[in-house]
This record gives sequence, structure tokens and C-alpha cells, in this order.
Amino acid sequence: MSIKEKIMRGVQRIGLLALPAFVILSSVALADEGVTPDANKIAIDTVWTLVAAFLVFFMQAGFAMVETGFTRAKNAGNIMMKNLMDFCVGSLAFFFIGYGIMFGIDKLGLFGTSKFWGSFADPTTGEGLWQFAYWMFQAVFAATAATIVSGAMAERTKFSSYLLYSAFITALIYPVVGHWIWGGGWLAAKGMVDFAGSTVVHSVGGWAALAGAIVLGPRIGKYNKDGSSNVIGGHNIPLAALGVFILWFGWFGFNPGSTTSGTNLSIAVIAVTTNLAAAAGAVSAMVTIWLQYGKPDTSMALNGALAGLVAITAGCANVSPMSAILIGAIAGVVVVLSVQFIDKVLRINDPVGAVSVHGVCGGLGTLLVGLFAEKAYGGVDGFFFGGGLNLFWTQLTGVASVFVWAFGGAMALFLIIHKTVGLRVSEEEEVKGLDITEHGMESYSGFQIFTTEN
Repeated sequence: MSIKEKIMRGVQRIGLLALPAFVILSSVALADEGVTPDANKIAIDTVWTLVAAFLVFFMQAGFAMVETGFTRAKNAGNIMMKNLMDFCVGSLAFFFIGYGIMFGIDKLGLFGTSKFWGSFADPTTGEGLWQFAYWMFQAVFAATAATIVSGAMAERTKFSSYLLYSAFITALIYPVVGHWIWGGGWLAAKGMVDFAGSTVVHSVGGWAALAGAIVLGPRIGKYNKDGSSNVIGGHNIPLAALGVFILWFGWFGFNPGSTTSGTNLSIAVIAVTTNLAAAAGAVSAMVTIWLQYGKPDTSMALNGALAGLVAITAGCANVSPMSAILIGAIAGVVVVLSVQFIDKVLRINDPVGAVSVHGVCGGLGTLLVGLFAEKAYGGVDGFFFGGGLNLFWTQLTGVASVFVWAFGGAMALFLIIHKTVGLRVSEEEEVKGLDITEHGMESYSGFQIFTTEN
């Protein structure tokens, strides 16, 4: 045996003798630090919930890219600012007021009356520290509801007025709905299922967007005197596509993260249903528009993916993968028809289709839970699986109630802003673009397009 082999064998023997001692010492050290199965579970759940929150936070970038890509270059910086301030203003409003309304103590089932001004957690306990993680997760959801509205109100809204709206929705409109469904309120007591927020988050944002678009009116040049509609194309479809991919990625925090438990293995099923619904939504929207106009429109396919994601968000933990495909496919068709109806029939100018994607498909997905839910996945059966119509009627009650509150509250807010400080910029400012007139800068400074006549 060579000297090298002898040395290696000696090292191996020492390692084998040292291993039991290392295990014993590690066990003693862990016991001294109070590491128990319960403590480990809290740690894992905290990490999982925070990672999911960070993914949902990144969705702000996705919304910013989608909205910017679908609108004109002269307003790109303004949209960036609105998305940035949705999160910044929204975080503060939710910290001081919104979280208490959503999760505070309540005896009537309408809104919370405690946990205001950051008094929701004790930083000296493990449970208290977990509450900070839970607040972070809920805060990014609140900001998501707020930022949905930005796209529908794009290219013609006063920035200062938009800030007032952003604070109000995260402090009051969104938290009240959240309390009804997630905070132990009256819809939760009725058994409404909205696992990750098709209605709580997306419909609230979508119905507020509808109110804002109505009060604002259409962009200059959108509609002709005969009622026909003109296409105002987005300036960067690749940027919009990037935004959709970012949103799709963030949705894996949005839906599986809503377990707020890294030890709940249903996160795997939720990830699968989320992905399949998005894929089916994109395909069905593409096919629908292709059959209508002979071309597979890129923007409709992108919105189809988002429609599938929004629609599955309510039932992602309660339906099978096959049902998720059907839900996504239905949403993909509906979003195309809804965009066309809102634009050509109602003549409401929504530059990015936010009302259709989030409001209409959010409500649709919530209702479909009442049809496709399966006990094997979420503990309750919908109509198609022998559960009767009770759950469907509960879902319908929730969707209708949230529409009345979110649309009515946002409409009142926007009308008050319109009558006081003003909601819409002047015609001259709109034509020049909000980057210059509202923020004093260009998003694409130095880029010019020259044309020559032959």
C-alpha cells in the first residue's frame, strides 16, 4: 500500500469516528437553541411566504411592461411612475389603515376595527415575526389590485389625481372586500371560495378600472362621430410580451404562495393548475381572434394568457388539472369577446384590456369554481361533480356584491376627484404626452423617426 493510500484510509477512519460525535453535538446545539418541529414549520412557512411575496412584488414590473408596451411611447414614463407609486403609496396606506380593515377584529362581518398603524405583530415572538411575513404577502396583493387600474386609465389621467385614487383603494376599497372573503367576513361565513383572489384582487382592480375609464372618457381620436372605433396601437409589443412572461412567473408566487405554508404539498397541484390555465387561455384567445380576422393577433394571445391566470386564481386549489384547462380555455374566448364588446358596443376606452382581463375574467373564474370544484382537491364539490348549485349561488353572491362595492366605491371616488381637483389632463397635455407635461422628461430621449418623400 502506498503512502498516499495509507493517508487516505486514515482520514476516512477519523471521519467515521468523528461522525457520531458531530451528530450528537449538533443535536445538543439544536436543542439548546429551541429548534423543534413546530419552530421548523414556522421557519419554513415564513421563508416560503416571503419568497412568494417577492415573486408577487416582481409582478409590478410585469404590469408596468404590459401597460407601457400596449400604449404610446410618449406616455411610457408616466406609466412607470404610476406603477411605482401604486406600490409605494399602497404599501404605506395598507400598513397604516388597510391591513386593520382587512384582518382586524370584527363582530358584524363587514370590516376590521383593530391592527391599525402597524400594531398587528409582536416582534419578540416567533408568531409575531410570522405576522410580519404575512403582512408583506398581503401588502403586495393590495398593490396588485391598485395597479390593475393604471392600464385602463392610461394616457389621459392627472398624475396627482391618480395618487389620491391609489391611496384610497389600498386603504379602503380593497381591504373591505378582503375582509369579507379572507378576513372572516360575511362571505367567508357563507363558504365562498376565492383561494388566491380572482375576485378579491383582480375583480376589485378590474371594476375600479371600469369606473375610472367611464369617468375619464376615451382618448382623443379613439372614436369617430359615426361611433366607429380607431385602433391606437401600442408602441412596443415585445415589451408587453416580456411583461406577460414576468406576470406568469410571478403568478407562481401569487397562487401557490397563497397557501402561506411551505409544508403544504398542495403547492405542487396549484402550480400545475395555474400553468395549464394560462396556456389554455393563450391558445383559445389566439384561435378565437384567428378565426375572426384571419390573423393570430399577438396582443390578444398575450391577454388570453393573463385571462387564464386571472380565472384560475379563485379555484387553483379546488379544481383538477383537466378542469383548469377548461377554465383557462373559456377565459381565453371570453376575454376576446369582452374586449370587443367594451370597445365597440359600450365605447369605453380601455387601452390594455384591464377591465376584460381582470374584472370580467376574475368574476368568471370565481363563478366557475361553483361548477368545477372537486372535493379531492379542495374539500368541496361543484355542480359538475355532484355538489349541487349551493356553491355556485354563493360564488354568484360574492361576485355581485364585490362588483357593487368596488365599482360603486371607485365611481364615487373618481367623480369626487373629477369635480374637485380634476381627473383628466388638458387636451394639449394629452396630445404632447404625459411624460413631458406631467414629469418634464422623455422616456426615449434622442430617439426620432424620420420619413422621406420620394
